[in-house]
Amino acid sequence: PGNRFWPAALAAGIATVDRDPRHALMHHGMGMTDLVKRATPRADELTNDEYRTGFARVERLCSWLRPDAVCFVGLAGWRVAVDRKAKPGWRDHTLGGSAVYVMPSTSGLNAHSSLADLTEPLRTAAAGPA
Repeated sequence: PGNRFWPAALAAGIATVDRDPRHALMHHGMGMTDLVKRATPRADELTNDEYRTGFARVERLCSWLRPDAVCFVGLAGWRVAVDRKAKPGWRDHTLGGSAVYVMPSTSGLNAHSSLADLTEPLRTAAAGPA
């Protein structure tokens, strides 16, 4: 309930129905997956191996599905798997030929980021690289 992904997605205009990933895919072309398929209260409870394994899986998905862009919501996984000093924004690195955008976490634990701080990156990622 504290995660602000859906409020940010709605505010960014990349989804129109709250908490409905099927609707987002069918009507807005926005697919979603988790980097790590294990729920935890905090990202620091995940292991580096879990992040790297998840990253490889997402890379395979991108090679297969060929999305225009991929947005990583949360820097932790990207920093473990690719670049430990990464900042939010577009990356030079691609996944299966897809452009990559990395943004701050939408978790309620990331209290220093406002809804507006999370909305704009989603809007930017949805628009694609310049």
